Amino acid sequence: MSKEFRHILRITDTDVDGTLKAPYALSKIKGISLNLANAILKKAGIDPDVRAGFLTDDEVRKIEAIIKEPKKYGLPSWLLNRQKDLETGEDLHLISADLALKVKNDIERMKEIRSWRGYRHAYGLKVRGQRTRTTGRTGKTVGVKKKRRGA
Repeated sequence: MSKEFRHILRITDTDVDGTLKAPYALSKIKGISLNLANAILKKAGIDPDVRAGFLTDDEVRKIEAIIKEPKKYGLPSWLLNRQKDLETGEDLHLISADLALKVKNDIERMKEIRSWRGYRHAYGLKVRGQRTRTTGRTGKTVGVKKKRRGA
């Protein structure tokens, strides 16, 4: 429990830069936003202005416990990244590899049920309503086609 500085911390199986302030260091973990990182630090009773390298082992364990079960510690469900999960119906918060796997499974499910979003994913098109006339071009579609003048 010494107060020596660590340049790299291990939090929830992710290497975190110890030179960053604690909320920014936590937000480097996939699935944790800056807002969630600030809420976690507030619940853990840790000053957000402290550098992550100065966190003690007990503080890191407390942070990991809150990340694993945020609902248990009273964090609101709107901060979580998976509300009303399709299989369980519960509000979950996923991080790192679990998050990537769930997103991949969600996209595959959309493709299987042939939803509009699944179709767009399958054909490599924009999914969220962006324009496709000029941007997102790949392959031979690059370039501008102009009408011939005066013939």
